[in-house]
Amino acid sequence: MATDLGELLVPYMPTIRVPRTGDRVFKSECAFSYDSPESEGGLYVCMNTFLGFGREHVERHYHKTGQSVYMHLKRHVKEVRRVTRLFSNLELNRDFNGVDYEYEDEAKLVIFPDHFEIPLPNIEELPALVSEIVTIACDAVLNASSPYKKQEADSWEEEIQVSKHARSLRQQENGVRIPPSGWKCAKCEMRENLWLNLTDGSVLCGKWFFDGSGGNGHALEHYKETNFPLAVKLDTITPDGADIYSFDEEEAVLDPHISEHLLHFGIDMLQMQRVYNDVQPCVSDWEVIQESSLKLKPVYGSGYTGIKNLGNSCYLSTTMQVLFSIPEFQRAAKLGHGLLSGQYSKPPMKSELIEQVMKEEYKQQQRGISPKMFKALVSKGHPEFSSDRQQDAHEFFLHLINLVERNSSGSENPGDVFRFLVEERVQCCQTQKVRYTQRVDYLMQLPVPLEAASNREELIAYESKRKEAEENMRPPPEPVRARIPFTACLQAFTEPENVPDFWSSALQAKSAGVKTSRFASFPEYMVMQIKKFTFGVDWVPKKLDVSVDVPDFLDLNRLRATGLQTGEAELPDLTPPIVIPEDTRAPEIDESSVMQLAEMGFPLEACRKAVYYTGNMGAEMAFNWIIAHMEDPSFPTISALDNQPPEESISILTSMGFPRHHTIQALKATNNNLERALDWIFTHPDCEDESEAMSDTADTEPNNNSFSNANAHSDSSLSPDQDLSSPRVRDGPGRYELFAFISHMGSSTMSGHYVCHIKKEGRWLIYNDHKVCLSERPPKDLGYMYFYRRLSSC
Repeated sequence: MATDLGELLVPYMPTIRVPRTGDRVFKSECAFSYDSPESEGGLYVCMNTFLGFGREHVERHYHKTGQSVYMHLKRHVKEVRRVTRLFSNLELNRDFNGVDYEYEDEAKLVIFPDHFEIPLPNIEELPALVSEIVTIACDAVLNASSPYKKQEADSWEEEIQVSKHARSLRQQENGVRIPPSGWKCAKCEMRENLWLNLTDGSVLCGKWFFDGSGGNGHALEHYKETNFPLAVKLDTITPDGADIYSFDEEEAVLDPHISEHLLHFGIDMLQMQRVYNDVQPCVSDWEVIQESSLKLKPVYGSGYTGIKNLGNSCYLSTTMQVLFSIPEFQRAAKLGHGLLSGQYSKPPMKSELIEQVMKEEYKQQQRGISPKMFKALVSKGHPEFSSDRQQDAHEFFLHLINLVERNSSGSENPGDVFRFLVEERVQCCQTQKVRYTQRVDYLMQLPVPLEAASNREELIAYESKRKEAEENMRPPPEPVRARIPFTACLQAFTEPENVPDFWSSALQAKSAGVKTSRFASFPEYMVMQIKKFTFGVDWVPKKLDVSVDVPDFLDLNRLRATGLQTGEAELPDLTPPIVIPEDTRAPEIDESSVMQLAEMGFPLEACRKAVYYTGNMGAEMAFNWIIAHMEDPSFPTISALDNQPPEESISILTSMGFPRHHTIQALKATNNNLERALDWIFTHPDCEDESEAMSDTADTEPNNNSFSNANAHSDSSLSPDQDLSSPRVRDGPGRYELFAFISHMGSSTMSGHYVCHIKKEGRWLIYNDHKVCLSERPPKDLGYMYFYRRLSSC
């Protein structure tokens, strides 16, 4: 029989490849589902493309590509013994079932379509012609490392060297102290991508980087003028270190004395470290938020699938659980299928329950799905989310919305349900004249006014007892949590705020200015963040221990913007004067503004001209320049060559078995990024049928409407005053009902744990990593992010 199978393999030998360096072998998870070697049907790995498929998808791949040889991997999990529960509830990444498992792996080659099987390692029995090549290929697949390991990041970290300037750096005694917030470039108004020069304490903007942050290059100019070599990126400073760049060595570097160098400017990293290590969260908070003192009933089925914790990945899990409870996010996505199909959330069989009762060791049969592939996709290229560190759920939410936006060109963007317009009214205090502008936002950030606490006297008494206990070296009293009325938070949100360095166009000089914000539109889903995290003046991170009586129903209609009022005089439409440097060299173009315009669909050459002729004053001014010059005969256009993906990239993807029209569509949607295009193909399987219905000429026809297409998917809920170039908003009444909230436990967003509560079918549920249970007492007052849906009857 072995000879017969060997003869069967001979025709397919040209299709069996040995993984080369750089090839990713997807042997742990199906490309289209969450089937794995542990699933009932196992996993099939294509011996040509090394893509993995579950039982229901491997036939589809065979029929599409004609690839016949797959390695079938099956893992049998056996419980071997029960161990004593040694870990407390604070150890959240451990298995609480108290069970050890033994894994028994089984591998075989399968030849389609007849499903002939060759068990491994019995390849030696095959004819010599076949045995050697197949053995090498199979061993390489079995020994391949996981494609989700951060090999690039690890190698990058190994390459970072200690700067030659670190030990000999001389810092100026100029009295500069850096505050924990409110930074801006000393030479322009840029408030992002800011770098602190470690010699003189100057805060200056950088240039455009891979993570999308922008700047005008003033930090580099400062080095050229002063030869001060080292700078640290301000928003990367943590107790563990910071991102440091050497202008002289032209690379990222390490500084063993970074804590001393930062302390020179008032930033105490060692104190930050003590706070992170020593301030433990109140145990009762963990118990209340997780409802760990209650016996919660597990639930199973569609919409009740948990997500395994990969190690500090709960910020991702909670965010995605909430998003995939929203219909717009449930379409054509692998993660959505995993969470909503019910295939990975099944109750134990009756026979298993009887066996457990007999053994007196009942345990929950909830394992959840593993988000490895999803995390690798959404975090690629991001220095924080691609790490294994804990992150802020609020920041991840905004990152994901931005990522979805960039990859929804020409198709419906589910993130539209969160988008709304904010009207900002700025008033010059001296002339009383006003200016109204609008900006796009995706969530509402509520301040926490501690002075409005309803239990103020109790808090004052606690603080007095705490100080007394500290002075007398006695144990501190039981903590008292501040109770903040929600109305006070909403009032603080509406209060006018001072505008730093306000330039009055009426006076044509700097003056005092105040700004108020109102809603120019209300989204379908309102996301609200309680601003619990802050920094003290000594740079020590703090989390406000507060309870806010967040309502189940929210009416924001009184915060609707009204626009210019009768009797108000507008500030003149003048921009601040552009300060022309003495250096007459050609100015550098702000690449961040160029990329923002290019993502809107404008030709790259036009974007560069717009940024150049507006003096690097930002994407908004450059956008206005483009609109004003689009009819010019010399205005650059998008050619067919510009719009067509590189033929080399198309060939690579088609060689993996994907149709040409599908690969071209994927490359166009991902700016010709090969790896992102491959991930796009996995997450857009339904696009294949639509693509196949298109004519062959559609692959090569130029698409000159990429800008308008991004805004063409409108519906009746769009603002009637919008033109095609304005952001898509779905305006409506500002009355909402709470349906989900995310809670954080711990002293910092960089530590602790997240869980979420979601209301489904009239009942609240708690999602705590892989465990999904009915909630008995949802702690709505201790949440961090709240999600509201618009009431249908207003």
